[in-house]
Amino acid sequence: VQLQASGGGLVQAGGSLQLTCSASGRFHSINSMAWYRQAPGKQRELVARVYTKGDTNYAASVKERFTIFRDSAKNTVNLSMNSLKPEDTATYYCHLDAFDYGKGWSPGRSFVSWGQGTQVTVSS
Repeated sequence: VQLQASGGGLVQAGGSLQLTCSASGRFHSINSMAWYRQAPGKQRELVARVYTKGDTNYAASVKERFTIFRDSAKNTVNLSMNSLKPEDTATYYCHLDAFDYGKGWSPGRSFVSWGQGTQVTVSS
């Protein structure tokens, strides 16, 4: 399974960006997709997660500014980021929580996969 992320870049404070991540490969089903970020010298943190059933959760620092949404037919997840702040500067990573195939067409074990990261830089 591979995750391909795109959409990062340089933007001024107050601007917007949209990140997209596409999952490819063979797996049974997706439990959730998410975006994490890691700034230099800091730990990787969850930004937003969307579950297959539609539930979402967000880091407190991005609520009301970021929106995560999925295109289930295309196995993609998008992160719409508005009102960007310099503290949003980080490498953003796509995360997949899915199930492989078990016996027959049944779901098997769960697994996670990470994308390669895309840089978001917000200038003040």
